[in-house]
Amino acid sequence: MVITNNDITQKTYKKLSIQVSLSGLSFCVFDLLSNKVINTMSILFEKNKVIEEQLWRTFVDYPILTKSFDEVMVIHDNNLNTFVPTSLFDVHFLASYLQYNTKVFETDFFTHDVIFPYEMNNVYVPFVNINNFLLDQYETFEYQNANSILVKQLLDLSKNKEEKQVFVHLQKEHFEIVVVKNQQLLLFNSFQYNTPEDFIYFILFTCEQLQLNPETISVQLFGNCTEEDAFYKIAFKYIRNCSLLDVSNKASILDVSSSELRNHFILYHS
Repeated sequence: MVITNNDITQKTYKKLSIQVSLSGLSFCVFDLLSNKVINTMSILFEKNKVIEEQLWRTFVDYPILTKSFDEVMVIHDNNLNTFVPTSLFDVHFLASYLQYNTKVFETDFFTHDVIFPYEMNNVYVPFVNINNFLLDQYETFEYQNANSILVKQLLDLSKNKEEKQVFVHLQKEHFEIVVVKNQQLLLFNSFQYNTPEDFIYFILFTCEQLQLNPETISVQLFGNCTEEDAFYKIAFKYIRNCSLLDVSNKASILDVSSSELRNHFILYHS
């Protein structure tokens, strides 16, 4: 497509990504020319307050969100999702895929992300009220489920690695376990936890179910996790090959620290 001079003057060469859950949101601004992260912010929502009111307050407090962007990506951070191979996928029966692992209602809106090039779809329930709020803020935006980005990136990382790998993405009140082998998804699951003991129980239980030996399997942690916290320490105690995910290459490209990239893994890969 030919871009006129008028079009060029209106371009900002900036992209905004917003990752939003019921407990808060994070956002970052990318410079599309240098491919670097310019700005990142995380906001916690107050419990038992109307989500739209908290979103409105966030847009008031952070006027950068109201600026013009060439691209806006909204990431729905929930685990109301399931992965379906393309060979078994029918777009007319989205609700039926979710009914076995998620409480769904007839009034729910269902959609899906195509996980390219992996012959797989992620069926999920987006936050319709959040989309409606953001439609008033931006002329247009794309949206995805957070776990679509998570799984695609981990499948990419597993290329040409024939051994099974376990990835654990730790968030404030839940964590995801993803098991892959050379770009094949063997398992995805999400668990709620309160204590380090809950955390290690679910990891070891998953290993047992998949017949993975904690003495030999590689387990890589990322998300809201450092080597100093109790969750990493208990995993390191029970799993011989436990480490933080090495993200140094991508961190260098985006001009952020490795700890920032691990913490905002989904946001920065959007």
